[in-house]
Amino acid sequence: MREWIDTLFETKNLLQMGHHQRAEDANLGLGWLYYSLARILRPARVVVIGSFRGFVPLVFGKALADNSEGGRVSFIDPSLVDDFWKDPSAVQKYFEGLGASNIEHFQMTTQQFVMTESYRSLGEVGLVFIDGYHSEEQARFDYEAFQDRMSAEGIALFHDSVRVRTSRMYGPDRLYEHRVKCFVDTLKSSSSLQVFDLPFGDGVTLVRRAECPVAP
Repeated sequence: MREWIDTLFETKNLLQMGHHQRAEDANLGLGWLYYSLARILRPARVVVIGSFRGFVPLVFGKALADNSEGGRVSFIDPSLVDDFWKDPSAVQKYFEGLGASNIEHFQMTTQQFVMTESYRSLGEVGLVFIDGYHSEEQARFDYEAFQDRMSAEGIALFHDSVRVRTSRMYGPDRLYEHRVKCFVDTLKSSSSLQVFDLPFGDGVTLVRRAECPVAP
């Protein structure tokens, strides 16, 4: 694991974007949580919506590979920030070069993805990581698009979810407010859900059904 993390962090962009990572001690930060959840739940399918340079899909991909059960990551990102995700062969080479051959990238928005056969045939989803466009409305759409496809023990994770702030992600002339927290606050009012904030890095919130699944 240490060797894989050291290789991962040779790509400096994988130390960015608020997951509380640190290269000096090979610390995945919140990535330890992502890795552990995938190892504990052992899902056949993880969905990741949005990632600047792939930190989250890579960590989930590593966890699913270590499970040795054939789990796959569906990674949805339309590459609106820059062109990084636009060349399918380069994307595949990038992920495989970092030890992840179980990530399938869809260069589209969630709105476009839900119209595809890939969405219709997705099957049960164990983990959904929501980190795309950070408006309240988009966070809601991303969550509701997969809500009914989640397994009984499934967990949705929202990144950048603990504060409202202004983002320059799309350039200084395209400022917008991160308002994922506003949608998360509405989920906290539901008695059918458990909602838990972790205010580290840029913050992540875990959401799952309050009713525990029946033990096997």
